[in-house]
Amino acid sequence: MVKKYEKIVMKAVALCYKPFLKPEEAMIYCNLGRTQLSKKCEEFGIYKNDAGYFKREDLDKMLSGAPSEIDLASDQLSLKFRRR
Repeated sequence: MVKKYEKIVMKAVALCYKPFLKPEEAMIYCNLGRTQLSKKCEEFGIYKNDAGYFKREDLDKMLSGAPSEIDLASDQLSLKFRRR
């Protein structure tokens, strides 16, 4: 369990100008829990790089309220259903 003072220090580090964030820092930066962060990242198509870090620009895009990758793909896919 993360202690309160450790969380404050991690939040301060996460909010500086680092281009890549560790998963724990990304949770604090986005103010989400581990499960919520993984669901949001999956929805927006954000994945960790080979070193295990999240790209800060991708997280900013997710937090901006822009449409997710799934929404964009569904808009491009036009399915027309026939009515009987």
